[in-house]
Amino acid sequence: MVNWKLIGALALPNVGGWLSALTMAGQVRSPTGKAWYDHLKKPSWNPPKWVFGPAWTVLYTGMGYASYLVYEDCRGFTDDALVPLSLFGTQLLFNWTWSPVFFKYHKIGLAFLHMIALDVAAGACTVSFFNVNKKTLYFMAPYLCWLTFASYLNYTIWKLNENVPKIPNKDN
Repeated sequence: MVNWKLIGALALPNVGGWLSALTMAGQVRSPTGKAWYDHLKKPSWNPPKWVFGPAWTVLYTGMGYASYLVYEDCRGFTDDALVPLSLFGTQLLFNWTWSPVFFKYHKIGLAFLHMIALDVAAGACTVSFFNVNKKTLYFMAPYLCWLTFASYLNYTIWKLNENVPKIPNKDN
C-alpha cells in the first residue's frame, strides 16, 4: 500500500524549494559563463555551487519526514497538530522566499534579515516538533546547523559586498 501522506510530506518541501530555485535562473549560472553570483566577493570557505542542490534536497526531505512524524503522532490535522504544523508552514514560507530576495532582487542585506526570521521560525518549529516526537530532532538538527552556516555566509557576503558598485539586474 502506498503511503501518500508520507510521499506528500517528503515532496512538499522539495517542490517548494525547486520552485523557489527558479528565481535563481541566470543569477548563479549563465550561458555567458559569468552570472551575478560569480561577481560577488565571497569568503574562502564558501561552498562550491554544486553543493547546494544536494544539501537542500537532503534537508528538505528530512524536515518533511519530521513533519510526517508530527502529523502521525497528532493523528492528522488536529488541534494538537495546529501549532507545530503551522510553524512548519511558516518556516517553509520564509525558506522558499529567501532565494528571490537574495538572487532575483540582489538584496543581500535584506536577505540576511530574512534569514534571521527563518532561523527563529525554524528554531520554534524544531522545538514544537520535539515536544510532539523526540525523534524529529534527528531530522531538524541538520537543518538548523545548515541554516546557521547559511546565515553566517549570507552575512559575510553582505559585508564583503556592501560598498561594491551594483551590477544591474536585467529583471528589475
